[in-house]
Amino acid sequence: MILVDSSVWIDFFRGDRNGGSGVLARCLGDSSVEVGMADLVLFEVLRGFRESRAMHEAEQLMRALPQVDIGGAEQAVRAAALYRRLRMQGRTVRSAVDVLLASHCMTQGHVLLHRDADFEQFKNVGDLETWPQ
Repeated sequence: MILVDSSVWIDFFRGDRNGGSGVLARCLGDSSVEVGMADLVLFEVLRGFRESRAMHEAEQLMRALPQVDIGGAEQAVRAAALYRRLRMQGRTVRSAVDVLLASHCMTQGHVLLHRDADFEQFKNVGDLETWPQ
């Protein structure tokens, strides 16, 4: 399964066809590719819409995908440990949601499609498989 960070979804809904959003568009059109929707990413993306109609259309698309809960107590503990490992190496990830998302992908073996340099730090402390590679 591929999980998609909010950075790519935001570009996708804005119509910015860069590398990540273009890959997302192709994946959504390919029934052989399973794109999952992380709960906290859904929150991050939907909270940014100004127009209700556009937000509802985005919500319909995103909720039609397999839903993935990246929170929960066990995941929170794993993510906190991962965050602390990065901090001990002098690295800081700015978003708690990004740490939860990366930790979940690493635990479950999902690929993460992103456009956020913070995720590259996780490759040094774990098995985060990302696109771009």
